[in-house]
Amino acid sequence: MSPVSSWCLHSVPTMSQLGSRCPQGFPRCPRWIPGVPRASHGGPIVLQSPPMDLVAGLGCACAGLVALALLVVAQRLGLLYRLCHKVDTASPRHGGELVAEVLRAHGVRFLFTLPGGHISPVLVACEKLGIRVVDTRHEATAVFAADAVSRLSGRIGVAAVTAGPGVTNTVTAVKNAQMAESPLLLLGGAAATLQKGRGALQDIPQVPLFRTLCKAALSVRAVRDIVPTLRRAIATAMEGTPGPVFVELPIDVLYPFHVVQKEIGGPKTPRGLRGKLVQWYLGNYLQDLFAGAWEPRDPTPLPLRVPTAAPEQVQRCAELLSRARRPLVLVGSQALLPPTPAEELRSALESLGVPCYLGGAARGLLSPECPLLLRQNRRDALRDADLVLLAGTVCDFRLSYGRLFGRGTAVVAVNRNRTQLLRNSDVFWKPRLALQGDPASFMVALARSLQDFSCPREWLERLREAERNKEQDKAAVSPPCHLNPLALLQAVDQVLPPHSLLVADGGDFVGTAAYIVRPRRPLAWLDPGPFGTLGVGGGFALGAKLCRPEAEVWVLYGDGSLGFSLMEFDTFVRHKVPVIALVGNDAGWTQISREQLPLLGSAVGCGLAYSDYHAVAVALGGRGFVLDSAGDTEDTEDSAGDRVVAVLRAAQAECHRGHPVLINALLGQSDFREGSVSV
Repeated sequence: MSPVSSWCLHSVPTMSQLGSRCPQGFPRCPRWIPGVPRASHGGPIVLQSPPMDLVAGLGCACAGLVALALLVVAQRLGLLYRLCHKVDTASPRHGGELVAEVLRAHGVRFLFTLPGGHISPVLVACEKLGIRVVDTRHEATAVFAADAVSRLSGRIGVAAVTAGPGVTNTVTAVKNAQMAESPLLLLGGAAATLQKGRGALQDIPQVPLFRTLCKAALSVRAVRDIVPTLRRAIATAMEGTPGPVFVELPIDVLYPFHVVQKEIGGPKTPRGLRGKLVQWYLGNYLQDLFAGAWEPRDPTPLPLRVPTAAPEQVQRCAELLSRARRPLVLVGSQALLPPTPAEELRSALESLGVPCYLGGAARGLLSPECPLLLRQNRRDALRDADLVLLAGTVCDFRLSYGRLFGRGTAVVAVNRNRTQLLRNSDVFWKPRLALQGDPASFMVALARSLQDFSCPREWLERLREAERNKEQDKAAVSPPCHLNPLALLQAVDQVLPPHSLLVADGGDFVGTAAYIVRPRRPLAWLDPGPFGTLGVGGGFALGAKLCRPEAEVWVLYGDGSLGFSLMEFDTFVRHKVPVIALVGNDAGWTQISREQLPLLGSAVGCGLAYSDYHAVAVALGGRGFVLDSAGDTEDTEDSAGDRVVAVLRAAQAECHRGHPVLINALLGQSDFREGSVSV
């Protein structure tokens, strides 16, 4: 009989039958119960009690649920964990030491920061373990510096900032790293977990803020979680398509037990039941926070997963390339990511012999003298090519969303990220072959499978001829008032040594430099990437010079972008980081006014002044030079060029003496970038 049927009403035909059916121990039922209607055959209707096994089952189920609830509560309160893991209340150690141990195990050499009380234990512990702590004048600079270290070293770059406004000041820099696919770890201080949402100093919901900006946004809940959380965070940042990861470190997981105990406090003699419960809860929270904190844990890096194209996909691309008469390769920043060394990728490109355009961090991958390297007339080349291989290059605004390919062009795209791989392919272009994998390892495998391939010589000569004609057009631009930006940048290209490294931070001036100044080696050009962020210069230069102390680091600034990080000259001086900043000072936001004025009839908001930026660098302890051709009407073109070169070499000499240098170059107007994209 089911539980439901046992509670049903039953009819009993006769007293004798009813009595014979009554369970043992129950009184015999009366012939008729008042108020209960008689059955159709004359017998009364009675209620039957539930069986005893059902009552027992319900009791067991309720007890099980109560026990389960108690276990969940005990787990949440850490009572179960503390059965096997003790709390060392006398230990002077703190969570910052665990953070430093993980960073050192991952090869971290620099920690960039703007200090705050929430993260002081991390800074002190890193210093003790030999990790150089570099403090900047703005939190965004710290993140930009960590970004540069990641790009140049292949190791995780790390920045640590204090809670609240310290964290929010990094948002733009973190988003820039995300869009540039640059792995970095941002450590953010936070209010104690107990105090969150209760009006603590600088307490805001930080983790939700970074969920859309990072590959992962995590918060540490107990000291014992620091090591596994950081290991997982670093692996997440570096594997697959790299990107930033945010880890929140509440203040109570970083300071020693006795400090946290004092801060948690609570009345020494609690009154009433509520007071005693609060006191017990605080004590239990403290015990759980430090339970098992100093037990040995492995801080070494986790294995990384990098997507690679299948051999049959490589073979299919090889077949397409072997039949092409006008092939072209576009190499993007993603191709410079680890684990494939840049030299191996360069050898693969040279072995294929296909004309190449290099973008972003890939600039400098081929030497300036390499006959395969193209920098001009990319639009025409894409239109005329019969096969285009996109190695980490994305069809976004930089390629007019894929509208530049000629009709019938076979496009092969390789990218670690599927979204970027197929960007706008449903609208303006269609890939003949789309491969989700690492572009660098793909190019190396492709070169090995086509060792006898030879690109048609007439195609390469045609592109080289167009390149030479464009170079002559640039040289023919007449000098305007003040300095000609083209002549200035040509002089810079003339004096750059082989071990130089270029940082690009600006609009119109930097856009011009991208066509003229030639990086001398792989990973010798740093620009913000597709986000187009202004203000990266100070942080990128700081990270680059620390990462490559032998390099001569140049920052190519626009006068607008300089305003974001000019104060970092104080950082350069204090930390003895000699770099050269070349400011293209045209007294305005020229890339904006170049379109705003003719289209809308006004350059409102676009005007700046020919300010003495070099004087600011001198006031902060650096060296300053000013370059201007105004009033030098009797100078010949050669003599003016010699004077520019002389100032540039003087700046180099000061940099080699250990001084950061700013060259304030006053520029005139040029139509070289007429029609450039600003939106």
